[in-house]
Amino acid sequence: MQPPHQKRWARLLLAAGALVGLAWIALLDRPNKISTDVLDLLPRDERSPEIAMVRSLAGEQQARVALFALKFPAATPTPTRDAASAAFVAALSTSPAFAEVTRLDDTRSRDTLGREVFERRLDLLFPGWLAARRADYIRTAPSTPWPEWLADRTAAELHAFLAKPEALAFQELLPSDPLLLVPALTERVSGFASTGLAGGGSKDVTLIWTRTAASPLREEGQTPVFAAVATATAAAQKIAPEANLQWTAVSRLAAESRRRIEAEMSGLNILSLVAVLGVAALCVRHLLKALHLAPVIFGAMLGAWVVTTAVFDRVHVLVFVVGSLLGGVAIDYGFYLYLQPPRYPGEPYRARVGRLLRPLLASALTTILGFSLLLFSELPLIRQLGVFVSAGLLSALAAALLWFAQIEEPTLATRAFIRARVTSPGPRLRTGARALLLMCVAIACIGPWRLRWHDDIRQLDVPAVELRANDLAVRTLFGDETERTVYLTRGKTLAEARTSLERFITWHAEKFPGTALATLGLATPSPAAWATLPAEVPQLAGFEPALRAALTREGFDADSFAPFFATWNQWRARPAFPAYDAVTGGLLRNLHGPLALLASESPDSSWFATLAEHAPGAEPPAEFSTVSSSQLESLNGLFTRYRTSALHLSAIGLSLVGLSVFFIYGLRRGLRIFAVPAGSCLLAFGLLGFAGATLNLFHLLGAFLGVCLSHNYAIFSAENAAQGEEPPPSIRLSALCTAASFGVLALSHIPVVAALGLTVTIIVLCALALVELLPLAERASPENP
Repeated sequence: MQPPHQKRWARLLLAAGALVGLAWIALLDRPNKISTDVLDLLPRDERSPEIAMVRSLAGEQQARVALFALKFPAATPTPTRDAASAAFVAALSTSPAFAEVTRLDDTRSRDTLGREVFERRLDLLFPGWLAARRADYIRTAPSTPWPEWLADRTAAELHAFLAKPEALAFQELLPSDPLLLVPALTERVSGFASTGLAGGGSKDVTLIWTRTAASPLREEGQTPVFAAVATATAAAQKIAPEANLQWTAVSRLAAESRRRIEAEMSGLNILSLVAVLGVAALCVRHLLKALHLAPVIFGAMLGAWVVTTAVFDRVHVLVFVVGSLLGGVAIDYGFYLYLQPPRYPGEPYRARVGRLLRPLLASALTTILGFSLLLFSELPLIRQLGVFVSAGLLSALAAALLWFAQIEEPTLATRAFIRARVTSPGPRLRTGARALLLMCVAIACIGPWRLRWHDDIRQLDVPAVELRANDLAVRTLFGDETERTVYLTRGKTLAEARTSLERFITWHAEKFPGTALATLGLATPSPAAWATLPAEVPQLAGFEPALRAALTREGFDADSFAPFFATWNQWRARPAFPAYDAVTGGLLRNLHGPLALLASESPDSSWFATLAEHAPGAEPPAEFSTVSSSQLESLNGLFTRYRTSALHLSAIGLSLVGLSVFFIYGLRRGLRIFAVPAGSCLLAFGLLGFAGATLNLFHLLGAFLGVCLSHNYAIFSAENAAQGEEPPPSIRLSALCTAASFGVLALSHIPVVAALGLTVTIIVLCALALVELLPLAERASPENP
């Protein structure tokens, strides 16, 4: 019987801890505290340009775009279709959830941009036009003076252009633009015509481009949007009942991801708990007594949740999904305390804890020591996992010590099969054990060299096949059906972004010759061309009379170009040229609707989008500050760097674990103890290597956790061996429960979670096999040949 004051204090501490923890969880602002945003898995101060670009786009309007396709049967009358479409657009426009709603067949924004470029063509297009011709003039070094040479070439190019069929579309424009600034730009950005930016489409489908008011990765950018879409759909179907809506948005993908991850989190935690308690129930004699292990698991999970959410401002939901593993880890301490028989009848609980405390603390603190190094990782996810596991293990140990201090019989009897041991292995059995160990050594030495490593950020999410297919179908309606690559060029300022764009265009022309590019950056001057313009314009004093004469020689009536000459003289006569950002930024600030996706200016960064008519290929060098859309989606190289960093931290952590074992148990016993986790890890990697597996960052994290767990089994086994006792049955129970818990994780639909679960399961089972085989393979003692 336990002393009354011991039980009273234990229950008081348990109740206080449970109340504080549950109150904290109840008051937790879950929507803002728990994140499903993939970007929250990455450092906020990440130095790579890819992540900087992703964060920039996610925080701006790119991620807030929602595309709608309102479809009508072919027999729907045109007035009904137009009225239903107008009702749908009006309903979305009046909703505060949407900041902008534009029908794709509405040409007003495109007309406004075209008018802006035409009216400011001398500021926007002339500097680049002049710089290109100046370069040709210097290269050819003609004897003709510069203004006359430029006039002759301009007139000749105009004459050649009028012989082309496309000149008919610019007949009214040419008297104001004999330099062909606008026609040349139109030809260079013709790639935009097939992207949906030019409007059009089937008459049975109304395409609507929208931008939501709030970030789609947060609750306020999801639920209000879905409600507004439902209201707008109802308004359209009230007029045209057969109308059908197909739409896509980041908010839909994010909400579905959150729903699936939360469902997975609930399911995995329940299955993990059931699996652990199920294994325990099979291995112990009294089923109801096994329920005393549940508070240990509950205490571990509660402590881990409280500490992690208190330490970090935002915690990714994957931490809690992976956190379901604590059920299999925390139960170790419960087993080791609960399954230890008393040394003598009536042994006090305090005396039992006194003799078991050393291995308990050694296993817990060395594991925590290893995981504490994860706090120095670059990835927030790994840091959060380190805190979660460390806090959970400490909470589990405290919960186990307190819970068993307040029950009458803190001893649980196991079934015979879980305690069965071979006390006197014969020569054949000993030879067989040694042969198996040699086979394990061979696998551990050869198999890891066969491993392949590959990291993919998309494995962090639950695949939503249906929504991805729907997204592709909607974007196809918007003109994304052709094979193309989208590049994004960024800079801290517009000038820096435009300079990088100029260098990227040169690189692209060399890498993909004959492939057209389309970018709004071509409608802006390069900083270099704009900087030389004030010095170039005075040298063109004779350009007007030279151009009039050249046009006359080519058969034109020079007076018909009076609009151009009037604009030219007015432009040249202004007292000063404006600053570069004022010229370019003025154009970008007038972008609305889909056109706003072509470029952006903000205080932190600016960028230009470029469309290339080819499949994704070679990536631009980093010095061009340009990344392709495929590179933004995968970021595989970035995660490879994180895996290397995690490998270094894991190696340091395991070294510290090994040193702590040597310090506590001495070199000889320490080597024997450390050989079990190290050997089980290499054996697991060897098995995966022979299986042809491709590993990633989370296999590495799983290996680190598996080593720490198997380290516990080696310590408990060594403690009993030092006292001349057999390995405790708690090792088998712990290993089986841990394997069951992580085996459940291996069934996860999230690839990285499944990778972690599978790795830990294999390592734990390998460690159990080594703990069982090593005593059988030892040389027989003289007393027991």
